[in-house]
Amino acid sequence: MTLEYFRDFCLALPHVTEDTPFDVNTLCFRVGGKIFAILDMETFDYVNLKCDPERSIELREQYPGITPGYHMNKKWWNSVSVRGDVPDRLILELAKHSYDLIFSSLPKKIKDDLAQ
Repeated sequence: MTLEYFRDFCLALPHVTEDTPFDVNTLCFRVGGKIFAILDMETFDYVNLKCDPERSIELREQYPGITPGYHMNKKWWNSVSVRGDVPDRLILELAKHSYDLIFSSLPKKIKDDLAQ
């Protein structure tokens, strides 16, 4: 998985923006102003993605490349290796899952504003 491919995938999702709020190397993808993916542009070894807690447990047991989210709430976030045993298809599926979790948690007013 390349950074460019992952970035293009995320930016193709509806209403997604990107920024670097923490430092020049940490890229965040947002929907409705809330982050759904965080990665280091310089090394791009993994991406932090939000995940349903029950699914997180299953994924962590199945893939050594999926671990509790680095510097994140370990219940809700995973660090997903883009260089290891996690298939690219699954990485993109988990990015979409993270996007969906964040989008569904947005207040109705923000969702309505995005729909315009």
